[in-house]
Amino acid sequence: MLTATRRFSEYFETAAGASGDPITTANWIIGELTRVTNGVDKITPQATGTLVRKINEGEISGKMAKGILMKMYETGQPLEEIIGRERLRQISGAGTLGMIVDEVIAGNPKQVEQYKTGKTTVLGFLVGQVMRVSNGQANPAVVNELLRDKLT
Repeated sequence: MLTATRRFSEYFETAAGASGDPITTANWIIGELTRVTNGVDKITPQATGTLVRKINEGEISGKMAKGILMKMYETGQPLEEIIGRERLRQISGAGTLGMIVDEVIAGNPKQVEQYKTGKTTVLGFLVGQVMRVSNGQANPAVVNELLRDKLT
């Protein structure tokens, strides 16, 4: 019979191997996984590692991952099934996001003018508008970069 510490260690090693990022994996196991599941029994280490890898690759956001983790725990469904069914892939392509950013810029002339006159805090508002239009699927780092490029 495995001790709890050894079982946790084996869980971590498997999850970290699947993610390729031991530090982030440890943070997810200690923080999110134990918060949601009160342990590591309900979600496989491979699923945890794959979830962390998908965050690191930009396929899903951390916020999306938290929701996916909860659904994995509640339903027992595999990660990929939840991502596909819920359409939870993050949009990172400059082409698609560029069109959304253009739409937001055109629809918010007052905030655009404020940004151009030095009120850079309004960028957060514009990012929020892009997130709203994209149903939360836009990659915020890419959105920030696109907005800065288009507004200068």
